[in-house]
Amino acid sequence: MAPAAVRVCCACVRWFPVVFITAVIVWSYYAYVVALCVYTVPSIAEKVIYLLIYHPILVIFLWAYAKTIFTDVWNGSVPRSVSKHPVSLLTCMWAYAKTIFTDVGSVPRSFYLTVQEINRLERERGEEAQKNILLELAKDKPILNRTHAGSARYCEKCKCIKPDRAHHCSVCGQCVLKMDHHCPWVNNCVGFTNYKYFVLFLGYGLLYCLFIAFTSLNYFIEFWTGGSSKEAVKFHVLFVFFVAMMFGISLISLFGYHIYLTCSNRSTLESFRSPIFQTGADKNGFSLGKLNNFKEVFGERKLFWFLPIFSSFGDGIAYPTRTVDIPSDGLLADRQRWMEEGDADGDYNSHFNKAVSYR
Repeated sequence: MAPAAVRVCCACVRWFPVVFITAVIVWSYYAYVVALCVYTVPSIAEKVIYLLIYHPILVIFLWAYAKTIFTDVWNGSVPRSVSKHPVSLLTCMWAYAKTIFTDVGSVPRSFYLTVQEINRLERERGEEAQKNILLELAKDKPILNRTHAGSARYCEKCKCIKPDRAHHCSVCGQCVLKMDHHCPWVNNCVGFTNYKYFVLFLGYGLLYCLFIAFTSLNYFIEFWTGGSSKEAVKFHVLFVFFVAMMFGISLISLFGYHIYLTCSNRSTLESFRSPIFQTGADKNGFSLGKLNNFKEVFGERKLFWFLPIFSSFGDGIAYPTRTVDIPSDGLLADRQRWMEEGDADGDYNSHFNKAVSYR
């Protein structure tokens, strides 16, 4: 293990991208509100309209960004529902401090091996013997994913059976539920508990950039062609347009890709490496149809689809699948009927409850 001083330095370095993005946002606020709206836009009505639209976009963008950064993705518990825990910017700041100074959680303790089980596993040298031990330890757990060898997935660093769709993050040093990727721009893993926030962060970041770019375009052209003598604000208006366009172009492809992943019910890791079931690898193994896939991340209530409030289905451990691993599975007829009757986009609740109750 690295010395404490090295770990502290590495932790500080990992915050640099977040500090950079925060600094860009703070500067863009000055450039847009002060340099553009206050000193450049001549019409009072135009100023008011721009500012009334700009600030709600900024607030919800920062809200989604804060939730993506400061949500505990390692904790096995599901965040409180919106009906019991309304979220505000003050709550985000409280979560900010709590996340910095609170030890992170982990996957449920029932997935961790005891000392005796670890010793028993490590005493075995043969792959087949280790495979049988892991399958025996995992038989009472809601696990369908397997390794290429057909064994239950085991994390040698965390000493735990991996829940379905969970992966170990070498940066965070933890197994993350439904891990998508580790994002340096939020200094956090993107996984089950904050994937919705991450997608909204991308979407509202794109909206923020496009709004700034389109509303500053005329004044950018005016300054660029030398049609204005306002040198004091010229630099800020020119560069806020360039920066907004640069980030906007990057976010278009990234946001579109994650909308595609959401509607396909895949993580970034699963898009490169298909999850393996007892029947083999299946890139669509967790797909229940585009609408149900979307609801699995964003929830049933349309009112909360566009708010950075946790509304995803499930507990991050058990997931409904369209892949049937056991021939005698009593759910086989139901799953086949969903596909045959074209009900892949039917009621998500019924699909989820059937699958999870079975498991």
